[in-house]
Amino acid sequence: MPTFQNADLHCHSVVSDGTLTPEALAARAKANGVELWALTDHDEIGGVQRAAAAAKAVGLPYLTGVELSVTFADETVHIVGLGFDAENADLGRGLADTRDGRGPRAREMAAQLERVGIAGAYEGALRFVGNPALISRTHFARFLVETGVCRDTSEVFRRYLTEGKPGYVPHRWASLSDAVHWITYAGGVAVIAHPGRYKFTANEEFALFSEFKAHGGRGVEVVTGSHTPAEYGTYADMAREFNLAASRGSDFHSPEESRTDLGGLPPLPADLEPVWTLLRDRIQ
Repeated sequence: MPTFQNADLHCHSVVSDGTLTPEALAARAKANGVELWALTDHDEIGGVQRAAAAAKAVGLPYLTGVELSVTFADETVHIVGLGFDAENADLGRGLADTRDGRGPRAREMAAQLERVGIAGAYEGALRFVGNPALISRTHFARFLVETGVCRDTSEVFRRYLTEGKPGYVPHRWASLSDAVHWITYAGGVAVIAHPGRYKFTANEEFALFSEFKAHGGRGVEVVTGSHTPAEYGTYADMAREFNLAASRGSDFHSPEESRTDLGGLPPLPADLEPVWTLLRDRIQ
């Protein structure tokens, strides 16, 4: 099996809340020196066949991917699935059930924004949506920037759409056990995405890792676009403590918005087992 140094196993296309097509992402990944790539759209695998074909066309090794929304300890947590069978019926049904709650939630977000004087947010957000079933906070944020309510998406999430601010509507997503089982039974590997982003106490974080492992989860993102260098070390230690494979991904959404470009991350710590070694038979 090739030794992949520059793997990027977390990014988003227009099929969820990214701004580039799967084809453009494959080309960008290849141009940026990515050696193994996965498209991980939110709760949706509608782009994986396009991504696979585009990766093959440019000679880029590829894994199927998805980023599943989970509710754990009243927080939204994301679980990345890699290397699964995209035709698996149980996974498909689980993703469809998870997506179904986004439309009503988006309308309530818009209603809250209207109450603080921001009209037309639902229709405005829809202009940025490639797939209306996956309307999300990111699409509302782009509307608020476009209309001049905020200077950039960072300001949006300081003033709106987060807990305690106008436009925040919690949602009950899939359970952790369901998400891990859907991915695992489809032949894939489940990975905790960007754990440094969650506002957990030390005990809650330990519980997340413990339950994830107990349900069959096998990986954690150590090096990712939203982690600081200190967090690379923190979650390398968590990978060692829980005997989890390490993943690596930029979480790239857009050339204009993302802090880290495809292929722009430092390498994984050398002593950790890369998650792709668990998926050598799944690489396309």
